[in-house]
Parts: sequence; structure tokens; C-alpha cells
Amino acid sequence: MPTAPQTTDELYQALQDNDRRPYGRTRTVTAESLAEAAELFAEPLPLVRALLELQEAYTYGSEPRKSPVVFARLLNLFDEQPDVFDEQLRHALFWRFKWVANALVALPEMPLPSLRQWLTEMRDRYERAGLALQPYYGQAYRLAAHTGEDTDLAFELWAGRTRTQLSDCEACEICERALYHLAADDDERALRVWQPVLDGQESCQEEPARSVSYALLPLLRTGGADRARELHLTGYRACRRNPSMSSEVGRHLEFCALTGNEARGLELLAENRNLFDDVDSPLDLLGFLTGVEVLLQRVELLGHGELPTPGYAGRTWTVSGLRAEVRDRADDLAARFDARNGTSTHTDRRRDRLGRAPLLATLELTLRTRTLDDVAPAAVPATTPAAAVAHTESPSELIARARELDEQGHPDATACWARLRVLVADPGWIHPDDPALGPPARLQADLLDDEAGLEGEKDRFAEAIALYERAASLYDEAGVPGHAVLARACTRLPAVEISEERADDDAKATALANVHTDLVRLHEETPGLAPHLEARLLRLRATVLGIRFQTSRDDEHKAPVLAETDLLLAFATQHEIAGQISGAHLLRANTHALAGDLSTATAEIDRLLDRLSANGPAWHLPRALGLRGRIQLRQKDAKAAHADLTESLRLAADWPSLTAGPARLHADLAEASMRLGRPEEALRHLTRSAELDLRHGSRTDAFCTYSNAAQLSLDAGHVEDCIALLDSLLAEPDVAAGEMDDRLVAQLRLTRARALHAGEDLKAATAELAALAAESAGWDDDPGSHAMIAAETAVLLAESGEFDRAREAADQALAAHARSPRYEQLSSSLRELARLQAEQQGAEGLAGALALLADAGRVADEARAAGYEARGRSLDSALAYERGRVNAYAHQYEDALSSLDRALALLGEPSPGKDEDTGEWAECVRLAALVEGTYLQRPAPALTRLNEAVSRLDALGHTENIERLAALAGRLRDLEPGAAPA
Repeated sequence: MPTAPQTTDELYQALQDNDRRPYGRTRTVTAESLAEAAELFAEPLPLVRALLELQEAYTYGSEPRKSPVVFARLLNLFDEQPDVFDEQLRHALFWRFKWVANALVALPEMPLPSLRQWLTEMRDRYERAGLALQPYYGQAYRLAAHTGEDTDLAFELWAGRTRTQLSDCEACEICERALYHLAADDDERALRVWQPVLDGQESCQEEPARSVSYALLPLLRTGGADRARELHLTGYRACRRNPSMSSEVGRHLEFCALTGNEARGLELLAENRNLFDDVDSPLDLLGFLTGVEVLLQRVELLGHGELPTPGYAGRTWTVSGLRAEVRDRADDLAARFDARNGTSTHTDRRRDRLGRAPLLATLELTLRTRTLDDVAPAAVPATTPAAAVAHTESPSELIARARELDEQGHPDATACWARLRVLVADPGWIHPDDPALGPPARLQADLLDDEAGLEGEKDRFAEAIALYERAASLYDEAGVPGHAVLARACTRLPAVEISEERADDDAKATALANVHTDLVRLHEETPGLAPHLEARLLRLRATVLGIRFQTSRDDEHKAPVLAETDLLLAFATQHEIAGQISGAHLLRANTHALAGDLSTATAEIDRLLDRLSANGPAWHLPRALGLRGRIQLRQKDAKAAHADLTESLRLAADWPSLTAGPARLHADLAEASMRLGRPEEALRHLTRSAELDLRHGSRTDAFCTYSNAAQLSLDAGHVEDCIALLDSLLAEPDVAAGEMDDRLVAQLRLTRARALHAGEDLKAATAELAALAAESAGWDDDPGSHAMIAAETAVLLAESGEFDRAREAADQALAAHARSPRYEQLSSSLRELARLQAEQQGAEGLAGALALLADAGRVADEARAAGYEARGRSLDSALAYERGRVNAYAHQYEDALSSLDRALALLGEPSPGKDEDTGEWAECVRLAALVEGTYLQRPAPALTRLNEAVSRLDALGHTENIERLAALAGRLRDLEPGAAPA
């Protein structure tokens, strides 16, 4: 806070502003400053209000030691000047006796007699004030439940009493009742009691998040796994990173550990690393640490104790190391509480939680299902059967085997090279003394060449070039110039990807043509290449031209590709190089498909599949079937495509080293599934594709696919699944460090904001969009995207009633739109802003709403002048309709009716086959009739309007639009003079 408030009005405004902040250090520090400022005012009321805000900040900021101190000051003020406390302040004061009781219980250093003495004080104060004692007995029960003594009697004394205005809210009391039954091992009864809270019928500041965290395991034990999954997603989001709900976070970690979701548990632990240091409540900390230990214990039991994990600040931690630290701290806390209480309750409860066996082997909690192997540091790739044989071979045999497989283009070569890479890295490695294998430099070059290919597949082009160049130098040193030539040739294509990354398609196509010329010259200057090397060089030449055709889509570029593939096919056939024969056919089929000649492409791929089935190589079958499936998608034969892609995926499972292929197949299957009307299946394929890309190191591709999956999930109404997926992605280290493409991250955040809005978390959605709008304002190369983001932000701000900020955001959107027009999106947002302002502010907001509609009118004029045709509603008719609604909200009914009549004129009469236009027309008629008949009290013309519309719609067969019009007509008849009384 820059300056202290100088007047009480300034203080009250500052308190109100602080009240809108989330609980945490910022709010608490501000509350402390405001309390200090309030001391300077002569009258006591400002201080009372400031102290109430401060105590609330301490209570919900998990600082129980400070809350009682503040309350003591409030109580003294009440005793000294009771007249300062009006009914509202008096209610707040007596309510907070419970806050102090809870705070004292959470401190093990507070003696048990002092806790009981405070409850006695609370009882005495309530009795002197003439207040019923149900709240007191509620606190007495909570203390009994905490110590584990006399809980049944305390429960009966509380639960049998009538609630009062000072009782805990319904949701909190339901939770306490349910926990009582849970402690008695009656899961089903506890869940029955919890139902109103879990179903969202009762809620408060802490609920349903608190109840949800306790209900997860009972739901699993009673067969409610799907419900537990759903509640985990919603409940975790409500408590994450919140120090005052750290115990709840701990129970979500425990839930992950007991459902086979240890990897997600570690992810959530990383997201809540702040809780190790920010939780000041020992009782809350005990609950959190016990949940953490349950998770870490499970991870260690599964053999992953050396995994890195976040923990206490100041050092790095492994799972095993953090578990030992957490165990010692939690044991100490439990012992301190038990020593204070004179029982073993907390030690026993910890032992019970740590002793639980997993309740389910696996439960798919999110769209991004991962195992501990997925979060472990990269290891040697899994081997295939052929590579497994190599592990039993001598180094000489393994080198020979790797080279043989590499010449064939066999996918198992990768695993052999990986095994050799491990052997060579060993300090005791000695290169075999075998002239047939060549010198050590040859093997080093082979390994670098293989690694370069892997880097290129991951789009790490600079790394790939450097590795190829090093390999080429070593090949020269080893006396194998043909391999050196091929390695240098392989640098050409990734060099284009780097140099032309930001270039347009024409520039990239030109660069690729130059690369092809260089490769041809290199080929001509290098006679005597081994057949398998020359075939690779021919394949590279054809591939470069294929990429040029794909980039330019210029028909003149098709023939050169086919000519190169013919050269490759002839050469490979002459030398019986099966892999390159198949590769030539695939290139030809793909070229025909790119040119739109799908029948020729299909014939080519059918011939190839026959050849592969008869002669192999078998590892090309998945790729060929995948290409045919993609061609069938373009032919709009989704059923056949789905069958081929599914078979391709099945066959690909026989070749685990084909790391990139399955990811593409899953993505294509997602498209086929969507076309077949199977969105759930499509979602599974998308997430699987993304995870495979992630494992392969193609992070950008993976995040793009995950973005599609998130949007599909949101479109399907799976809001919490969408949010959980995006939260997981945005928590990735490279995203948090700003290393991922900023526009891709922005798209993820935009989808998350929309999902939060769909999930009715307006505050979080608005904050996310406002932050994104501020960042996108600097996108000088993409003002259109900023225009759309700022416009969406304006709408959410208006929904929150912040119309000044909404207007500012709308002005930003208009400024960006002037540079890169977004006619339809901006017009829609401006109209919605106007509607919200008129709806919420009525006549007072009319001027602002009409100004927004004037802006929308200028956007429509610009669109018309530019020849833009809206894909949805006509901008002009939509604007006239919205002007009618805005005036109606502001009670300007004549203007409203005039605008609605103009909208109807612009829409024209309904006609067959235009259902959307007819629906808009019918709604416009309904609103016009409502304004005319009800608000302007002219039912006769309104009825005429409605009857004519009903007749017209009935004649066109649009019966679905008639019901609302007929219902309004019925109500208007009752308003006509001479109508019989209802």
C-alpha cells in the first residue's frame, strides 16, 4: 500500500479492496498495515473494523498464533465500549469465539486446561449475552474429537441441539457429523450425511473442499470410484497452494498414492511446494505432512526412491530423503499433540493412514495419465526382441549387428546403438581389436550419426546439424568417406528448417530447391558410393522435393518429386534394397495424395501393401496402413480409415522402436473417431498421441495435441478434466521457465480461462484472461489475437460488474482490431458488453451500453466496406436486436420496439431450410411482442404480431419455434380489455 489512509472513508475503501484479495501473505500484510493506520483515528470504530479484517486474514491465512491476540484486543474494545458494536459487529465478535477455539486447538504448546478455560469463557460470554449454547457445544465436540476422548457424549450434547444464528454454517456442521460416523468406520452413513455438501447444495468458504478431501477414500471403499475421481478434480483445485487448506491437500496426495496415481501425486506435491514453508498451523501441517509421507512411502516402495522431488527450501531432495525428513517432523508434531492431550490419538491416526494398502491398482484421474517411469530421468530406450539378442552378444558382434540393421533401415538399430552408447561411455570400455570393425573413430561417428537422426526427429535442428558435422569429420578420420558424404548431406534439410523458420512458403520452397541442387551436385561428385548409401542419398533428394511440394502446393513441383522417386525405385530394385523400394512407393503415394489425386494414391498404396505382405519389410506395414488411413479420411470414408489406422497401430506395437509413428496414428485415429461421432474415443487417442510425443522428446507437438485434447474436453462438457489437464501442462518446468513457445502457452491459458468460466469460477477466469490480455498487448506481430483476448477479458469483467475496467479492455481490443480486423468476434463481444451493462445497471448504464453498441455499429460498417461476410449472425441484424434488448433493460420501450422492428426487417421473412435464421427471427418476434404487449401495454397489436408469426412458422414446418410464441400469446390475451379474470 503506497500511502496510509488519511480519512476513515479511505480506510474503509482500503479494507473493502483488501477483502477482495485471496487469502495469503499479501492480504495479511495489507491488513496489518491497515490496522496500524486505524490506530491513528480518534474514534474506535475504524480500529474495530480493521482488527476484524486482520483476524480474518490470520485465520484463513493459516496463522493461528496471531488470531487470538487480535481477538483479545477486540474483546477489550467490546468490554470498554460496547456501544461501538452494532448488531452486525456484535454478531461478528461472538462468531469469532469459535475461530479462537480452533486456533488454540491447532497449537500443541497451548495446554489442554487453557483450551477448556477458553471454552468456559465462551460459554459464560454467550450466557451473559442471552445467546443459545449450541455453538459452544459444537466447539466442545471438536475438542473431544481432537483429543479422542469422550467423543460420543460430546457429539450427542452438540448434535441434539437446535441450530442458532451463531452456529457454524450448515455445510461445516454436516462435515463434522459425517466425520463422526467416519471415525466409527461407517463409510456409508458418513457419505449419506455428506451428500448435500458433496452435491453442492450446501457450501461456504471451506466447503465443499474440506468434505471432499475426507470423502475420497470412503467413496473408493464403497464402490464410488467415478464419483471420487470427479470430486478429486473439483476439490483439489479449490484447495491447492492454500496454506489454510494444507491438510486437505495432504488428503488429495494420499488419494493419488492409493489409486495408482503416484506420478500425479508427485506433480501435485510440486505444485504445493510452498506449503512446506508457508503453513504456520502445526495441526494443519501435521495433516499435510502425513499425506505427503503416504505418497512418498508409496513411491519409494515402488522402487523410485531416487526420483528428485521438491521439498523444503534450501536444498535438493530425493523421494527417500524427503520422506525421512517428513517422517521425523510429522512424528514430532504428532507426539507433541499427544503429549498435550494426554492421549495417543494423533500417533494412532498417523499410523493408520501410513498403513493403508492401495485401494485400487489404477484409477484414471486425468486425461494425462502418467506412471512413475514417465517422470523418471531419461534412461536407455526399451529394447525390442532383436536388440535383446544383441545384449547377449560380444561388443564386436553388437557393433556388426547394429551396422547391419542400420543398413537395412531396421528400427531395432536404434536400440543397438543405444546399448553401444552405454558401453562406450563406461570408463573401462576398450574398442574391439578387429580390423573388420574399423577404428574407434568409426564407431564414434556411427553413434553420433544415430543421435543426430534422433535429434532431427525431435525438431532439434541445430543439435542435429552439429552432430552430423562431428560424425562426418570422424568418418573422414576413420577412412570411410562415403559415410562422411551422407552425414554432410543430412545437414542440409535441418539447416533449411532453421534458416526459414519464420519465412513464408515461397521462400522456404526456394531454399529447398537449392538444397536439392546441392544434393544432386554432391551425389555427382561422389562416385563409388556403397549401394545402401547411394540409395539413402537418392531418398534424401526425393524427400527434399517432396517437402518442397508439400510447402508450396504448386502443381509444377509434383513431377520432379515423382521423377526422383522413380530414380530411387529403379536403383533400389536393381540392388534389392527392400526398405528403399517401400520408401519410394510411400513417397509416390504421398505425392499423389498431396496433389489431390486420391484414387492414384490409393492404388499406389494398395500395391505397396500387397508387396509388403508378401516380401516385407514388415516394419513398413504400419506406416503404409497409416498413410492409407489418412487418404481415406480425405475421401471422407471415416469407417475404413478407422479400421486401417487401428490395424496400423496394432502392427506398430510389434516394433516398439518406431517411436514417432504411433503418436501420429493416435492423432489420426482421433480425427476418424470424431468423424464417426465418438468424442470420448477421440479424446483418448489425442492424449495418448501427446504422451507418446512427449516421451519421444517432441514437446511442441505434444503440447499442440494436448491443447486440442483440452478444447475437445471442454466442448464435450468435461470442464474439470480440461482444467486438470491444462494445470498439469502449465506446471511443466519448461513452461514455468518460459522456454516453451509463448503463443502455444498462451493458447493453453486461454482455453483454461474459458474452462474456468464454464466451471462458474468467474474470478479465476477473469484473472487469467486479464493477465493474458496484458501479455498479448506486446504481440506486435499478432494484434488480431490480442484483440480477441482483450474482447473476451472485457466480457468477463462486465460479468463481474467491473464496467470501467471492461471499457478499458474493450478499447484495447478496438485498437488492436484497427491493425488486424476481427469483425465478428469484436462485434459479438461489444454487443454482449452492452447487454450486461444495461441488464445490471438499468437506466443508469444506458449511456455506456449505447456507446458500446455505437462501437459495434462502426465495426459492422467496416466489415461491410471490406466485403466481409459473417459466418454466423448478420452483424447488422444482431446489432439491431441487441439495441432493442438494451433499451428494454433501461425501460426505454418505444426505442426498444423500434430497434426490434428494424432487426426483423433486416432478417427478412423466414424461409425453408434456414433453421438458425428462423430461430433468430422467432426470438426477435417474441421480444418485440413482449415489449409491445406487456411494457407498452398494447396487447392487441402484439397478439397480431405473434399470431402471424405462429402461422408463418407452422406453414414452414418450424414447430420447434412455436411453443414460446404461443405461450406468450396466451399471457397477452389475459391482458386484453374484457378478458376473463384468471
